[in-house]
Amino acid sequence: MDCALVAIATGEKAQNLRELRDCLKTTHRGCLYFHFWGGLLRQHSSDTEFQNDFANWSSRSLNDLRVAEQLSLIDPNVHKDLESLRREIIEVIEQRLSETEYVPWAKPGNEFQFIRSQTVVFDTGIRINKPEELKEIIPNLTLSSIFYHFIDARRRTIEHKNDFIVWLSGFGKKYAELINRLDRIDPYFTTLSELREETGDIFQQYFKNRA
Repeated sequence: MDCALVAIATGEKAQNLRELRDCLKTTHRGCLYFHFWGGLLRQHSSDTEFQNDFANWSSRSLNDLRVAEQLSLIDPNVHKDLESLRREIIEVIEQRLSETEYVPWAKPGNEFQFIRSQTVVFDTGIRINKPEELKEIIPNLTLSSIFYHFIDARRRTIEHKNDFIVWLSGFGKKYAELINRLDRIDPYFTTLSELREETGDIFQQYFKNRA
């Protein structure tokens, strides 16, 4: 499958950390998804210092490098749901607010704009029957397909695993070693290109050794 993230403006915005915290308490969960994972598909990683939009805004618009670094350390993959992620973001911001009396404001026009996402899924028509075929398929997948099967899958599957692991698990214990290798990949602190390359290398090495 392949996918695209459709950005939807919510009309919510924040000009300082207090307003950001207050909006985070009630904003749509799709905003958390968009501002943490959406950047992977927006093809501008070279223009950003940090991995998520909250950290980048704190650094660029508030000039608060301390909270930006703290927000950048949040790994959404350790959270089983977006509500748990929401709580950690709010805790980081509240901790920063308790440390300082001065709350910096963003200049007019540089407010944090809350955007939520809607995932649109496309059927590529590509089908495989054997796990060995993955070593040929992976390098040719689009980055958005990698996003869907590796990133989005962790949100929608019961096991909170990527689609490759879920599919391979259906073969019993035969591919346990391969599954363990895939499970050790951190899909957040990387780019989709690097994720595709790392995943492809794992499949190539695994099946090459069994040829």
